[in-house]
Amino acid sequence: MPDSDASRPGVFLRTFQAFRYRDYRLMWTGACTSAVGTWMQTTAQSWLVLTLTNSPFYLGLIGFLAQMPIVLLSLLGGAAADRVDRRKLLLFSTYTQMFSAFILTLLVFAGVVQLWHFLVLVTVVGTAQAFGAPAFAALMPGLVKRRDMANAVALNSIQFNLALVIGPVLAGLIMTSYGAVACFGLNSLSFVAVICSLYLVKSSWLPVARKETVWEGIRNGLRFVRVRKSLWQLSLLGFVLTFSALPMTMLLPVYARDIYGLGPEGYAGMMTCSGVGAVVGALISANLGWMSHRGRFSIQVQVVLALLLALFAVSTNLYIGLLLLFLCRVCLMVLFASVMSLVQEGTTEEMRGRVVSIFNLAMRGGMPLGNLVAGFLASRISAPFALLVGSALMGGVALYCLFLRVRVTRL
Repeated sequence: MPDSDASRPGVFLRTFQAFRYRDYRLMWTGACTSAVGTWMQTTAQSWLVLTLTNSPFYLGLIGFLAQMPIVLLSLLGGAAADRVDRRKLLLFSTYTQMFSAFILTLLVFAGVVQLWHFLVLVTVVGTAQAFGAPAFAALMPGLVKRRDMANAVALNSIQFNLALVIGPVLAGLIMTSYGAVACFGLNSLSFVAVICSLYLVKSSWLPVARKETVWEGIRNGLRFVRVRKSLWQLSLLGFVLTFSALPMTMLLPVYARDIYGLGPEGYAGMMTCSGVGAVVGALISANLGWMSHRGRFSIQVQVVLALLLALFAVSTNLYIGLLLLFLCRVCLMVLFASVMSLVQEGTTEEMRGRVVSIFNLAMRGGMPLGNLVAGFLASRISAPFALLVGSALMGGVALYCLFLRVRVTRL
C-alpha cells in the first residue's frame, strides 16, 4: 500500500508517484546501486577489450554473447517467473552475476585476463539475466497499483539510466587512478544492494498450482501474444529499436578514439552525456503515463530518433556529436518506457512473466544481432556506415506503421 494518497497530484508528485510505495522504493534503490556498478564494469570492459584487440568487431562479439543467452533462454525464464517465487529467481540471478564479476576482478588483478575470459563470463552473466530479467520486470508492477504502472516503468528506466550517468564518470576516474580492476571489484560489491532489497521487500508473487508443463506454458504465452495483435506488434517494434539504435552505444569507444581523438576519460564523458539524456527522457516518460494515443506517439518518436541517429553517425564535431547523442538517448528512453508500459498494461497477472519474456526475447534479440552486424560493418566499412544502416531500417519501419495505421498506432 502507498504511504499516502493524493487525489490530484501535481507535476512533481505525478513524476515520482510510484515512490509512494515502500517495496518499490527498496527495489528501485537496490537496482540503481547495482546498475551503477554494472555500467562501471561495462565502460571499463569495453575500453579494455578495445585495447587488447584493437578491433571493433570484438566489441560487437562481446555484445552478441552477452545478449544471446537471453534470446535463447528468455521464454524459459518467463515461464519460470510464472511458476516459482520471483524473489528466489532474482536471488539466483544476482548471486551468479556477483560471482562472475568477482572472478573477472581476480583475473585482471592477476594480470592474466585474456579475450576468451570476457567471452565466457559475459555469456554466464547473460544466462543469469535470462532468468532474472523476466522475474524483475514481472515483479515490479506488483509493487504498485495498476494506475501507477506506467509511472513505475518510467521510474525504473530512470534508475537504470541514472546509473548510466554515474557509472561511466566513476569508471573514468577510477580507471585513471586505480585501473580497470577496481571497476570490476566495485561492480561485484554492488550486487549486495540488490540482495538486501530482495530480503527486505514484503510483497511477492507466489504461483498457483499448474497442471500445464513448462512447454505448454510457453506455448500458451505465445498464443496469448499472438491473439492480442498489439502485443506482438510492440514486440516487433522492440526488436527493430534495439537492433537499429543500441549499436550506437557499442560503437562509442570507436567514435571517442578514432573520430573525436579522445582517451578513456573522454569516452566516459560521452557515456555520461548519453546517460544524462536517458535520465531526461525517463523523467519525461514518467509524466506520460496518463497520456492518450501513446502508441501513435511512440511511432512518431521513432521517426525522430532515426533522423537524430543518422545525423550523429555523420557528425565529426565533438560538441555537435554530444548534443545529438544526448537527444538520441532522450528519444530512445521515451520510446523504451512508452512501449514497455503498453506491454505491461496489455497483459494479465498470471501471464505477465511469459508476456514480458516474449517482449524481452524480441527486444533483447535485437541487441546481439544489431551489435554483431554493426561491429562487422564498422570493421569492414566504417562506424558511421553501420549506424546509418540502422537509422534507415528504424525510420522505414516507423513510417510503414504510420502510413498503414497498424493496430499499435491506435493504442
